[in-house]
Amino acid sequence: MLRPFRKLVKFASSPRGAKITLVSWLLVVLLFSLFAPGAKEFAVNSKEASVGGDRPSEIADHVLKEQFSNNDGMPALLVFHRDGKITNEDRVKIAKLSEWLASDEKPKHIISALPFHQFPENVQDEMFSDDGSTLLFNLSLESDLDSDITLKTLDQVREKVDAIGLEGIQFEITGPAGISADTISLFKNADIVLMLATIGLIFIILILIYRSPLLAITPLLIAGIVYGVVDRVLGLAGKYDWFTVDRSSISIMLVLLFAVLTDYSLFVFSRYREELKKQESKYTAMGEAIYHVSEPIVFSGGTVFLAMLTLFVTIFQPYNHFAPVFSVAVLVILFAGLTLIPSIFALMGRKAFWPFVPKVESANKAKGGIWNKISHLVMKRPAVLAGILLIVLLVGAFNFSSMKYSFNLLKSFPEDMPSRQGYELLEKNYPAGQLAPVDIVLQSSKEFALNDEFFTNVNSLVEKLEDQKGVSSVTPVIKDQTNLPRNFLSKSEKAVRIQLVLNDNPYDAAALDTVQKLRDSADTFLKDSGFSTKDVKMHIAGQTAQQADVRQMNNRDMIVLFSLVTILLTFVLGFQTQSVLMPILMMSTILLSYFSSLGFSWWIFHHLMGFEAISYRLPVYTFVFMVALGIDYNIMLVSRIREEAQSLPWKEAVGKGVALTGGVISSAGLILAATFAVLMTQPLQELFLFGFTMAMGILLDTFIIRGIFLPSILILTHKDKKRMKFKEININAES
Repeated sequence: MLRPFRKLVKFASSPRGAKITLVSWLLVVLLFSLFAPGAKEFAVNSKEASVGGDRPSEIADHVLKEQFSNNDGMPALLVFHRDGKITNEDRVKIAKLSEWLASDEKPKHIISALPFHQFPENVQDEMFSDDGSTLLFNLSLESDLDSDITLKTLDQVREKVDAIGLEGIQFEITGPAGISADTISLFKNADIVLMLATIGLIFIILILIYRSPLLAITPLLIAGIVYGVVDRVLGLAGKYDWFTVDRSSISIMLVLLFAVLTDYSLFVFSRYREELKKQESKYTAMGEAIYHVSEPIVFSGGTVFLAMLTLFVTIFQPYNHFAPVFSVAVLVILFAGLTLIPSIFALMGRKAFWPFVPKVESANKAKGGIWNKISHLVMKRPAVLAGILLIVLLVGAFNFSSMKYSFNLLKSFPEDMPSRQGYELLEKNYPAGQLAPVDIVLQSSKEFALNDEFFTNVNSLVEKLEDQKGVSSVTPVIKDQTNLPRNFLSKSEKAVRIQLVLNDNPYDAAALDTVQKLRDSADTFLKDSGFSTKDVKMHIAGQTAQQADVRQMNNRDMIVLFSLVTILLTFVLGFQTQSVLMPILMMSTILLSYFSSLGFSWWIFHHLMGFEAISYRLPVYTFVFMVALGIDYNIMLVSRIREEAQSLPWKEAVGKGVALTGGVISSAGLILAATFAVLMTQPLQELFLFGFTMAMGILLDTFIIRGIFLPSILILTHKDKKRMKFKEININAES
């Protein structure tokens, strides 16, 4: 399997091949820059509630839009609030805004607005909160508007409010349109800031660790070249609809690309420096270095690639849309690690390490230092160290079971964002469930017979729904059959719309549970109310119904991903080590590290930072990245141990492997953790939590799991190298 990779790296590190490889990469970047678009030009936003057409809430929404055409449009909720009570003078000014929104002067992308100015005073009063401090009315924008146009349209509304002069009134815009506009504002310059912060941080860490300007600059230049290729490949994919390029995935992909390529650069030039102390020729030294390093790069890159491929099996669109972006990026990164990195360092030779130029020495042995001391401690007290660390890690993992998840995207926004402030004003001043009422749609295969029996059945259904736990109110109750409420019966007379208000916040777990119970009992409600379930179907639409589907899909995807990634990566580790026990041990420590990291992070978020819940997406994202990236260092360590075990007793081989790889892996781990920590500077709480958890997990894996825990277990479970039962892959014959 490794033969083609060995031939590739041998060519890339040869005198002629190194030059050809570098020129080829630069030529590809130039051509892509001239003729291919960037990824951002065709990137799209995956909607939070992208549940897919076959989910119950999406079917219900389709029926609602089909039968009640006035449901079209993207709603924007206009919120007016005054400390105390909104005055009559305020009403007059709000009426002026309403009049403008109904006129020809309104922004062209607004299709309708609630005619507040036309309502009599008693009807207006019903729109206010109970204390009279807050007013809500909505308008609708054209469906599927570009986020930039949505932002400009809502800015025009804000300008009109300023022109009218609502002094003392807090005016906010929330709802789907407000959220879309705020998302654009949040990430307007986020990618540039993220890139500059990532580059700056990596440069500083490399300078501090290696004190060589070229060693600090070169990995960043390599990452810049590779990013130029990945960005244009994704741009072409978006332009020709090969796959969806998700906008949010580009930011995380940027961090992944710079971090992993820097790690691969560290792996290569650390072994290169070691070989330069044995070989006079810089090309011979690189050939020997990449001969040993290419195996861990291939297997670590392969595990990351497989982990990204597993995202294709997810059914939740935001997860699924990450799969092609990261799969393409990882493939290019892996190819660069085997070609571009060795070619550049081979051409630079000893100059890359200036001012600490490596010279030919007679011996190659682990130098004194922290990792040499740690390796001796591991060899001396493996059982004690493994026991103590196991207890600590299990304590962290125990906290994982107490995690609570939020399905409210707005809670991830900064507190000063208009859409969040508007939402919280509504949450504070109106009944919780009124923020997003649930639509119950009765769909019939034939026209409803508008007779006494029909209206009796409808009222019976309303009563039964209202009696359910978690339901605050259900409307309408039909009292006058000759004067039906607006939007109750569709034009086709094949659908009826009932509105249900929940007791709980529409995004709380309790609200999701209520909707799920109503959905599960739909046929029972219909039968008990006198409807025929052969002719009539009950659908539940709305934000809460969508989030109930999201929760269901997320739970399914978590189980599938956790199982599939674990099985695939264990298989890859088994292939690499040619062992049965070792991959199980490696994968077990990685999984323990993951659950422990998330558990400790949740304890910090909940008890120290005061978060009541975290994003439901955090466990999936951290699992895929933490497990896939964390396995890199285990592969690097075990590859070196296997190499040393060919000439040393097993215990000494483990100790020497820890000592020789400790410096480079700890440096790589610091850089990887720091680059993910950069995400903590991003405006979304979800990215802050993701960056924090990833940084903690990587540091835990680098210094505790890989540095102490796994080596201790390897010593305890493999008393001598004969019990390893692995076989060294014969590479000499292949190359």
